[in-house]
Amino acid sequence: MTELCSEGSRLYANALRMGCIARSEVAAAPCLVEFSLLQPDPDDANWLRPVPPSLALAQRLNPIEREITERRRLSIELADAFEPFMALSSPPLTASTHSITVLEGLDRINAALDLATSQCQNEVLAVQPAHRHPERRLVEALERDRPLTERGVRIRTLYQHTARYSQERLAWVDQFADGKVEYRTIDELVERLIICDETVAFIPIRDDRQVALELRHPGLVSYLIKVFEFMWSRAVPLSAGAPYETAPDGITDIQHSIAKLLVEGHVDEAIARRLGMNVRTCRAHIAKLATALGSGSRAQLGYLIAQSGILDQGNSLPGGDDQP
Repeated sequence: MTELCSEGSRLYANALRMGCIARSEVAAAPCLVEFSLLQPDPDDANWLRPVPPSLALAQRLNPIEREITERRRLSIELADAFEPFMALSSPPLTASTHSITVLEGLDRINAALDLATSQCQNEVLAVQPAHRHPERRLVEALERDRPLTERGVRIRTLYQHTARYSQERLAWVDQFADGKVEYRTIDELVERLIICDETVAFIPIRDDRQVALELRHPGLVSYLIKVFEFMWSRAVPLSAGAPYETAPDGITDIQHSIAKLLVEGHVDEAIARRLGMNVRTCRAHIAKLATALGSGSRAQLGYLIAQSGILDQGNSLPGGDDQP
């Protein structure tokens, strides 16, 4: 179920405007229960209070995001499980085009990327988690992208929000003023991904990025495109300004993301890696959350975050300097 019934929409809108609604009014709109848009009034059992739309939306999206992450992990595990059998295929199968190729070593990975981009005619999709790259690596990427734009190929790239504070990255992006190139940022990315012309995709399978998969299976490539488009729709254009600004007396976006991951049980190193920042910066944000909530321990902090309601972005916490 993805749409409210007409009566449910009307009643929810009234509840948001008035701050509450009589329990007797909602019997004709069971969709409000399906969407968990109302909660009991703690002071009067005859009334219900509306759940803020941002919190209700997050509650609906979180299972979808977890499913996407789990399915991507599963696709990599399946590729690992079947890779040893690829060389044992019968002659008719080995004569066909390989749908999954393991690339070992940076030279072979870069050679495969160069070949795929040189043959690309329409669009390149890229997910680039924030990492500190030396200037040489950025120049190499620039040299690979420029011929694409000169041929009229569209490029869409996703970074984490922390990339907005990399002067090298911003200088690189400034090299491309053409409308064919778009950059957006999002708080959390899983891993690197490059897709060319909806026909070939590249993903790393080791943390040191010395081994990658070249995927030409139409089903896998189509799935990864859907994952990219889902993240792209939630991302912020790089030209929109810094997303870490704190609203008056409000929690910043990055602190909201850290709080969510803390409640999910992730350790500091994992949170820093997923948000593209160093561990020291991550711990500084955690300390701000602990101070604001009066927490004396890590276990208590997770409990207080869950109980405080700060995962609803409408609630507030004192903010601070959020630059990574």
